[in-house]
Amino acid sequence: MRVNDCFKKRLLRKGKHDFLKAQKALEMSERKRERAENLFENGFYEESIVSSYTSMFQAARALLFRDGITEKSHVCVIAYLREYYVKSLGPDRISWLDTYRLERHESFYGLDPDFQGFIGYKP
Repeated sequence: MRVNDCFKKRLLRKGKHDFLKAQKALEMSERKRERAENLFENGFYEESIVSSYTSMFQAARALLFRDGITEKSHVCVIAYLREYYVKSLGPDRISWLDTYRLERHESFYGLDPDFQGFIGYKP
Protein backbone atom coordinates (compact mmCIF):
# COMPACT_ATOMS: atom_id res chain seq x y z
CA MET A 1 0.00 0.00 0.00
CA ARG A 2 1.22 3.50 -0.78
CA VAL A 3 1.43 6.14 1.91
CA ASN A 4 -1.04 8.43 0.08
CA ASP A 5 -3.60 5.62 0.10
CA CYS A 6 -3.04 5.21 3.83
CA PHE A 7 -3.92 8.86 4.42
CA LYS A 8 -6.94 8.68 2.08
CA LYS A 9 -8.26 5.62 3.92
CA ARG A 10 -7.50 7.33 7.26
CA LEU A 11 -5.16 4.52 8.28
CA LEU A 12 -2.64 7.31 8.85
CA ARG A 13 -3.85 10.63 10.21
CA LYS A 14 -2.18 13.98 10.55
CA GLY A 15 -2.42 15.71 13.90
CA LYS A 16 -0.23 17.45 16.44
CA HIS A 17 3.36 16.53 17.14
CA ASP A 18 3.34 14.46 20.32
CA PHE A 19 6.79 14.30 21.84
CA LEU A 20 5.53 12.69 25.06
CA LYS A 21 4.01 9.77 23.15
CA ALA A 22 7.19 9.53 21.09
CA GLN A 23 9.26 9.25 24.28
CA LYS A 24 6.91 6.64 25.77
CA ALA A 25 7.05 4.63 22.55
CA LEU A 26 10.86 4.67 22.69
CA GLU A 27 10.79 3.51 26.30
CA MET A 28 8.44 0.67 25.35
CA SER A 29 10.73 -0.16 22.43
CA GLU A 30 13.70 -0.55 24.76
CA ARG A 31 11.74 -2.75 27.21
CA LYS A 32 10.60 -5.02 24.39
CA ARG A 33 14.13 -5.23 22.95
CA GLU A 34 15.47 -6.36 26.31
CA ARG A 35 12.63 -8.86 26.60
CA ALA A 36 13.34 -10.21 23.10
CA GLU A 37 16.99 -10.82 23.97
CA ASN A 38 16.04 -12.64 27.16
CA LEU A 39 13.48 -14.78 25.37
CA PHE A 40 15.95 -15.67 22.61
CA GLU A 41 18.71 -16.57 25.07
CA ASN A 42 16.29 -18.93 26.81
CA GLY A 43 15.13 -20.67 23.65
CA PHE A 44 11.76 -18.96 23.24
CA TYR A 45 12.33 -18.10 19.59
CA GLU A 46 8.76 -17.49 18.48
CA GLU A 47 8.11 -15.22 21.44
CA SER A 48 11.41 -13.46 20.76
CA ILE A 49 10.22 -12.62 17.25
CA VAL A 50 7.04 -11.07 18.62
CA SER A 51 8.92 -8.97 21.18
CA SER A 52 11.52 -7.97 18.59
CA TYR A 53 8.83 -6.82 16.21
CA THR A 54 7.04 -4.93 18.97
CA SER A 55 10.31 -3.18 19.81
CA MET A 56 10.87 -2.13 16.21
CA PHE A 57 7.24 -1.13 15.73
CA GLN A 58 7.26 1.08 18.83
CA ALA A 59 10.43 2.79 17.61
CA ALA A 60 8.71 3.41 14.28
CA ARG A 61 5.64 4.78 16.05
CA ALA A 62 7.90 7.18 17.94
CA LEU A 63 8.92 8.70 14.61
CA LEU A 64 5.29 9.02 13.57
CA PHE A 65 4.27 10.61 16.88
CA ARG A 66 7.14 13.07 16.51
CA ASP A 67 5.85 13.91 13.04
CA GLY A 68 2.28 14.33 14.29
CA ILE A 69 0.99 11.14 12.66
CA THR A 70 -1.22 8.49 14.25
CA GLU A 71 -1.54 5.06 12.72
CA LYS A 72 -4.24 2.45 12.39
CA SER A 73 -2.27 0.00 10.25
CA HIS A 74 1.08 -1.70 10.64
CA VAL A 75 1.46 -1.84 6.86
CA CYS A 76 0.92 1.91 6.66
CA VAL A 77 3.61 2.57 9.25
CA ILE A 78 6.05 0.75 6.97
CA ALA A 79 4.77 2.68 3.95
CA TYR A 80 5.30 5.93 5.85
CA LEU A 81 8.86 4.98 6.78
CA ARG A 82 9.61 4.04 3.18
CA GLU A 83 8.30 7.39 1.99
CA TYR A 84 9.86 9.68 4.59
CA TYR A 85 12.69 7.83 6.34
CA VAL A 86 14.38 5.56 3.80
CA LYS A 87 17.42 7.85 3.55
CA SER A 88 17.99 8.15 7.30
CA LEU A 89 17.04 4.59 8.30
CA GLY A 90 18.13 2.82 5.15
CA PRO A 91 16.03 0.38 3.17
CA ASP A 92 17.41 -2.65 5.03
CA ARG A 93 16.06 -1.56 8.42
CA ILE A 94 12.63 -0.91 6.96
CA SER A 95 12.69 -4.27 5.19
CA TRP A 96 13.61 -6.00 8.47
CA LEU A 97 10.63 -4.33 10.14
CA ASP A 98 8.38 -5.62 7.38
CA THR A 99 9.89 -9.12 7.59
CA TYR A 100 9.33 -9.21 11.34
CA ARG A 101 5.77 -7.93 10.79
CA LEU A 102 5.09 -10.92 8.55
CA GLU A 103 6.76 -13.33 10.98
CA ARG A 104 4.72 -11.93 13.86
CA HIS A 105 1.56 -12.28 11.81
CA GLU A 106 2.36 -15.93 11.06
CA SER A 107 3.14 -16.52 14.73
CA PHE A 108 -0.19 -15.03 15.85
CA TYR A 109 -2.55 -16.15 13.11
CA GLY A 110 -0.86 -18.98 11.24
CA LEU A 111 -1.95 -22.57 11.61
CA ASP A 112 1.47 -24.27 11.37
CA PRO A 113 2.04 -25.89 14.77
CA ASP A 114 5.77 -26.21 14.04
CA PHE A 115 6.30 -22.54 13.16
CA GLN A 116 9.52 -21.29 14.72
CA GLY A 117 10.24 -18.22 12.65
CA PHE A 118 13.71 -17.58 11.35
CA ILE A 119 15.64 -19.24 14.16
CA GLY A 120 19.23 -18.19 14.34
CA TYR A 121 18.76 -14.47 14.00
CA LYS A 122 19.63 -12.71 17.24
CA PRO A 123 17.46 -9.65 17.96
